[in-house]
Amino acid sequence: MSDLILLGDEAVARAAIDAGITAAYAYPGTPSTEIYQAIAELAKAQGLPIRGFWSANEKVALEEAVGVSYAGCRALVSMKHVGLNVAADPFMNLAISGAHGGLVIVVADDPSMHSSQNEQDSRYFADFAMVPCLEPASQQECYDMTREAFELSERMQIPVLLRLVTRLAHSRSQVQLAPARQPNAQQYVADPSRFTLIPANARRAYVDLIGKQAALTRYSEEHPYNTLTLRPGRRPGILVSGMAWSYLQEALGDKLADYHLLRVASYPLPVKKIRQLMDQSTELFVVEEGYPFIERLVSAGGLMKELPIRGKLSGDLPRTGELSQDLIKPCFGLSVAPTLHLEGLAQVLVGRPPQLCDKCPHSDAYIAIKEVIVELGLGVRVMGDIGCYTLGYLEPHQAIHACLCMGASIGMAIGAAHAGVNPSLCVIGDGTFTHSGMAPLMDAARENTNIKVFILDNSIVAMTGGQPTMVTDDEVVNLVAGLGVPREHIRIVEPTAHKKHQTVATIREELAYDGLSVIVSRRACVTYAKEIKEIKSQRREIAVVAA
Repeated sequence: MSDLILLGDEAVARAAIDAGITAAYAYPGTPSTEIYQAIAELAKAQGLPIRGFWSANEKVALEEAVGVSYAGCRALVSMKHVGLNVAADPFMNLAISGAHGGLVIVVADDPSMHSSQNEQDSRYFADFAMVPCLEPASQQECYDMTREAFELSERMQIPVLLRLVTRLAHSRSQVQLAPARQPNAQQYVADPSRFTLIPANARRAYVDLIGKQAALTRYSEEHPYNTLTLRPGRRPGILVSGMAWSYLQEALGDKLADYHLLRVASYPLPVKKIRQLMDQSTELFVVEEGYPFIERLVSAGGLMKELPIRGKLSGDLPRTGELSQDLIKPCFGLSVAPTLHLEGLAQVLVGRPPQLCDKCPHSDAYIAIKEVIVELGLGVRVMGDIGCYTLGYLEPHQAIHACLCMGASIGMAIGAAHAGVNPSLCVIGDGTFTHSGMAPLMDAARENTNIKVFILDNSIVAMTGGQPTMVTDDEVVNLVAGLGVPREHIRIVEPTAHKKHQTVATIREELAYDGLSVIVSRRACVTYAKEIKEIKSQRREIAVVAA
């Protein structure tokens, strides 16, 4: 089929396959999860020789993709915006070493924080690293720009960042496919100094990266989607980028003809076209999804008064949340159609916070933890982490009191203990533990810090759709012991209602111990019971073959 109805994520996945990738890697995170998921499912269904897996974390995923690129083949790595923070170390250095085989990093930003801790804008990372960034505005452009990104990466020998946003990643539209190409043949980098970033090599490579900037800017100036439309005479101008272009078209419709217009879909910014637009405009509207990235640059951080610039910094558009047609219209003096209002509807449809699933093992774990906390009196705090169990912050549990980023709970508990907090407790999921919780646990084991770590082992990464965890069951115990925690203080509890008294007793015993304890709350997720059974069966088969 040459035409398919696809999510933006699925369009990226299909484009990567058609572009001839050898491998793909990812860590699950909304709104990017479906990218690797679609690649894996299609590769399996069609028997395609594409390697890859859900990696331990985003840093590892990118490094695995770099290895593919080093061997001359094409690779795609996908993550959500906060995942790029985790992958920032290899990302920044990769800009200097450059790519060999085509390497595309797809990052899905989450304006409005539908399932994230912040609204950070990945364009800043691309600008920071001085690598090109492509920003599609439709599912068709997701497909086309992904394929373009691989070509650009190999032509310029540089990684390319493709930026999506939630609304684009998770909406569907018709996508026309193009003929697929074959994967690259393996061919190692001829010059080993390129990927060996000792200072002498890195200095030369950095000069090369600076030297590529003029060519990358020319690429943006000539990009067919960086379209400049100048009307007769001086009039207001609009500079719009990415998904905001789709919103703008719907908001203004035929009235777009009243404005000079520059659409941006490729970075570095097309400076010459921006200069032309500003020279012909009486005022400039900057419409972009995410941070005021372009607006800050063209207004010199709000200092440039050459002509009025209206956008997020000026207050004409909201600084927070997703854009929409109705948010854009008032900026251009257009009225917003009244929404349907039914008398009494607010009393019938009451907003409800999310809750853990019925029969979730985390609920029983929190009930036991909370019972012990109540016994201890006021002032006990539990450091939380990222996962389904973060919902323990809400009613009815209200059992955690902090949540910062992946793997932070253990480190925060260590710091609290150093500040004199006793007992210092934290919870972390099995998936999050292997993502970024092992390093702080080694810190705690080194000095036998008096913290109590609850690893909530439900055998699956449930929050993002049921991806396999790296370890579960006895593997968790062995891993924790290998990090330096004495086995006598690695306790296993089964979080169920009828065994609550045993769980509570175990917690009390470890709280009485002046040192590091790890309590593994082990019960499989009820929602993904079938998937867990299949995953464990596959792992047993692999273990048999390996033996």
